[in-house]
Amino acid sequence: MRAMQIKAAIDRIPGGLMLVPLLLGALCRTFAPGSPAYFKGFTQGIMTGVIPILAVWFFCMGASVSLRATGTVLRKSGTLVATKLVAAWAIVLVAGLFIPPEGIQSGFFAGLSILAIVCAMDMTNGGLYASLMQTYGSREEAGAFILTSIESGPLMSMIILGASGAAHFEPQIFAGAVLPFLVGFALGNLDPKLRALFAPGGQLMIPFFAFALGNTVDLSNLLSPLAGLGIVLALAVIVLTGIPLILADRAIGGGTGTAGLAASSTAGAAAANPLAIAAVAPHFAPAAQTATVLVTICIIVTSILVPILTGLWYRRFGAGAAEARTEAGPPLAVPAE
Repeated sequence: MRAMQIKAAIDRIPGGLMLVPLLLGALCRTFAPGSPAYFKGFTQGIMTGVIPILAVWFFCMGASVSLRATGTVLRKSGTLVATKLVAAWAIVLVAGLFIPPEGIQSGFFAGLSILAIVCAMDMTNGGLYASLMQTYGSREEAGAFILTSIESGPLMSMIILGASGAAHFEPQIFAGAVLPFLVGFALGNLDPKLRALFAPGGQLMIPFFAFALGNTVDLSNLLSPLAGLGIVLALAVIVLTGIPLILADRAIGGGTGTAGLAASSTAGAAAANPLAIAAVAPHFAPAAQTATVLVTICIIVTSILVPILTGLWYRRFGAGAAEARTEAGPPLAVPAE
């Protein structure tokens, strides 16, 4: 019997490893909301265990972050990561002047919250970025995904919320949120064999926490004005983070701006952050579910638009880098998103 190409089909969808299980979980929540209570046991655990699954994933992501990289790759990746985070911080700082923690409650922007904004803005889809750079960039630009792992999980979102004054986290709460990542990071850099053991878990856990996360999302929300609002938020992500990323890539990274535009997406894993942050900051709980829906829409829209815009930008401004890309050698392996 011929084997089914399920994994290949999922890989053809930008962020598919996150989005497909999330959609399956959302279908369960929408059409069979009583399933966890009905099945109980391990099935209930995997449908409702977002936080413990995320904790293991966060640990594995920490273990995968290595301090060893060439200076060029570090300069490229460091420029993009720092710019993305600073841009997100500035956006949250301004938005915090007008939007309460529970979010806007009426009008077209009803449902928009600081939580949704920071989670949509501060994480780049590393797999999408690396894929685009293998086509439109140099080997070093493709390798700039190395530091994007630092953005993964709620750590940077919490830092931005705290630094902007939009939230206050007690020291023990903040430590509890970042400790799995830090322990994984320490062990992975102290012993390469431990990194080799734990790092694959960063990809392995994605479908599981995505499915559990999907079980918190009611798809009926997409029939509300949230769909239009999510598209507006996605466009804001591309414009408000893309412009600083393009400028930074040209001025600091030594690129053509193509890499900056390619990094202006929302990571698939960002959909998990609203619930994770609300778990340690209860005042965000009322906005968590709506924020998850908005961030999910951002993931889908930016995954479609960013490749198109990057290709157009490259044809206009970056085609002259093709020769340099050829001389730089074969591209690096593309990470799974």
